[in-house]
Amino acid sequence: MVQAVRNAEWFTYFPTDYRWSFNVMITLSVAGTGGSEVGEVDRVCRKLQGHVGDDAKWFEEWRAMGDQVRAMADDAVERGSRRSAMAHYRRACEYYFAAERFRFPKDELALSTYRDMLDCFRKGGEYDDDHVIEHIDIPYEDSALPAFFVPARPGNGERSPVVVFFNGFDGNKELNWFLGTAELVRRGISVLSVDSPGVGEAIRFRNIPLRHDYEVAGAAALDWLEQRDDVDASRIGIMALSLGGYYASRSASMEHRFAACVAWGAIWDYHRIWKERIEAAFEKQLPVPGEHLAWSTCSESPLDALASIEGFKLDGVVQQMECPFLLVHGEDDQQVPVADAHSLYNAVGSNDKTIRVFSNEEGGAQHCHIDNLSIATPFIFDWLGERLGAKP
Repeated sequence: MVQAVRNAEWFTYFPTDYRWSFNVMITLSVAGTGGSEVGEVDRVCRKLQGHVGDDAKWFEEWRAMGDQVRAMADDAVERGSRRSAMAHYRRACEYYFAAERFRFPKDELALSTYRDMLDCFRKGGEYDDDHVIEHIDIPYEDSALPAFFVPARPGNGERSPVVVFFNGFDGNKELNWFLGTAELVRRGISVLSVDSPGVGEAIRFRNIPLRHDYEVAGAAALDWLEQRDDVDASRIGIMALSLGGYYASRSASMEHRFAACVAWGAIWDYHRIWKERIEAAFEKQLPVPGEHLAWSTCSESPLDALASIEGFKLDGVVQQMECPFLLVHGEDDQQVPVADAHSLYNAVGSNDKTIRVFSNEEGGAQHCHIDNLSIATPFIFDWLGERLGAKP
């Protein structure tokens, strides 16, 4: 059974299905950064009317839109139109991402769609004459974490501050591009966007599962950055959204090389959140199907997965944080209660700490402010720029 949206404070295409509505809002929210076109999103959603909750139909229609827009990109390449090719490939990337995220099990059709998404992102970067996008692997235990690095001032010899940008439970590094990577670069902050354990390519193609001691991934990113001659190692921040509020907070608490930390959405006790979801047979507000937890932890069942995330709790951890800390949350976050944000903020040990809760009245009140990124991201990026001493 699907879970309905609790109120009408934000626009919903599918009021009877929170998961579908929330993910449509993600796709709409990145239109301003080239991740979608409102008319194309609307065309998909019109075809989905009358099929609410049918994830196979969701996959079919979003994949079809990805194919259509990728064909436009290929045509632009043949015509020699670099800017058009870049724009079309990036929208196709986001539509493939939207298609694949609900498909379980992750069969070959799901994985081929994900490869299409990766290919479109890379091609979009190849035709981007304004940015240098380096696709790299970060050494991590006996494997490597897929990532891309975007320098703020490529080739000029100046060391810039940088932010390690993790996504959350069900996002990926490519989505981070549309959530503000280019804007951070314009502000003089280099960006290392990473598919961390349990996320993106790391889980799909390298079998790297979700883990509670996320500082291992954070330290791997720091080690890699410290080898670069265009990075100021004393000005490395970490930022992550959704479950990334746990990733970033845990990493910055245990790894004191980080100079700033942004929790883009609070997580306090993730084990409790999922215990409640499982006990409710997943009839709660979820961003993806309930199967995602067992898959991302490489577990055999939801109960096995629940046991594997026992350590996803921040009490007793964030008291050790020393760097400046920003926590942003939505008043009407329907996945993580605002009370958890206050618990996290009160426990953080940093002397310089800030909390900003966006209200229904102003917008940005939903999970990770997906209902109004335009007021949330400037606040986050201004704070990061100040704490990291960035020069636009």
